[in-house]
Parts: sequence; structure tokens; C-alpha cells
Amino acid sequence: MWILAFSIYAACKWVTWRRWQPHIAHPGWRSMAYLLAWPGMDAHSFLDTSSRATSPPLGAWLRSIFLTALGATLLWAGARTISESRTLLRGWTGMLGAILMLHFGSFKLAALLWQTVGVKATPIMATPLRSASLRDFWGRRWNLGFHQLAFDFVFIPIRKKLGSGLAAFLVFLVSGVIHDLVISVPARGGFGLPTLYFAIQGMGVAIERSRIGKLLGLRQGIRGWLFMAVVTASPVFWLFHPAFVLRVIIPFMKAVHAL
Repeated sequence: MWILAFSIYAACKWVTWRRWQPHIAHPGWRSMAYLLAWPGMDAHSFLDTSSRATSPPLGAWLRSIFLTALGATLLWAGARTISESRTLLRGWTGMLGAILMLHFGSFKLAALLWQTVGVKATPIMATPLRSASLRDFWGRRWNLGFHQLAFDFVFIPIRKKLGSGLAAFLVFLVSGVIHDLVISVPARGGFGLPTLYFAIQGMGVAIERSRIGKLLGLRQGIRGWLFMAVVTASPVFWLFHPAFVLRVIIPFMKAVHAL
């Protein structure tokens, strides 16, 4: 899994860098830093030296350090407290710990470090639990690295031909196929479930944008948040299906001595 995931990630980094590198005047070290020391995909902002990021507040550092420590604790200690007979729960605990430690913790710390030296590095995760709607969750708060990539290379090229609604749905399908590649293929099972998960997300966004969604108040407030929570969380076991947890996550946890 990790070789396949890193290969796709490295290819995406190279494509985004090649798109903007010739058009933005910047010192060579920024290109190296973007390719090797930053997980985001917004090459334009990272390479651009015409504007500087403001220094992040202390609270942002403390939250990121806390989430990194919490994730590490769940991965290397929390999973061990669960009975060996509850393998799936052990795997989910470790996987949650890894997500907190990386995406919400260390990746955010990397963003803060770059911001401290003036580089505009937008954190990959932007407090997704504060999402006011499903569209807000996927478009502005969750995994902004992939969102930037999909927006630039999938949504924009096909929007004029197919319209915004269908283009957005196809972005979700592309995301599903990519997740099937890095989740189901290494797990040798659960094929199509990650794609189905993202198809549901696309349909949810379409419902939210529809006249019915507007009448039901699904675009904002508590109703928008509840709709987002139900649509993203209810089918999450299709995204990270049992074959992936048992055949990829559990062996990974054993390899890093978390079990």
C-alpha cells in the first residue's frame, strides 16, 4: 500500500510543481522544500514570494502538539488496551491515531513552521468538525491537498463542458477510484466500496445544492452540520472496509510495534 500511495503522491507533487514552477519567480530552495518537505498540493501559494504568511499564534502550536501526542498515544498505547479478539476495533483505533498524528498533528506543525518563516503553507485539514455543510466539509476543510489537485486538474477542465454539478460529482468518482487503488488493491478485497463511498458524498452534495436541500436548510446551521455528519460518517466502513483494516492496517501496526 505504502509504495503505491507514495508513488501516486509523488506524481501529483511533480505535476503541480511543473505547472507553476516556470511561471513564478522564486529561489530554488522553495522548489526543493515544496517537493520534499511539504505535503500540500498548492504549489502556487508555496512558491510565490510576493506575499508573506503571518506568524501563527501560540494556540495553533499547542493544539497541533496535543493532537500529535494524542494520535501517537492511540496508535502505540490505546490499541494495546483492546482485547486481541476485537481485531477490527484495534485496527480502527490505530488508524484513527495515525490520522490524528499525521493529518491533524505533524502536517499542521509543518504548516506552522513554514508560516513562521513567511511561506504561505495552508494546513491540509482546516477544522473539519466546524463544517457548516457537506460542501463546506469537502470543499474547504477536509484534505485540502487533494481538493486543490482535483479542482485544478479535474473540475476546472470539465466544468465548461458538463456544468458545475456533474463536474463536481465526477471529482468524487475520481477520488473514489484513487482510494480504491490505495485501499482495496493492497487489501485484495473490498473492491468498489471506496468508490461507492465517494459516490454517496457526491450525491449528498447534489442534494444539498438542490431546491429540496435549500428548503430543508441543509446548507448551513445545525441542519447542515447534521447532514454533513450523517453522510460522511454513516458509510465510512465502506471507505475503510474490513479487508483494509485486517490486511493492511493491522500488519502496519505490528511493523511499527504498535501491537
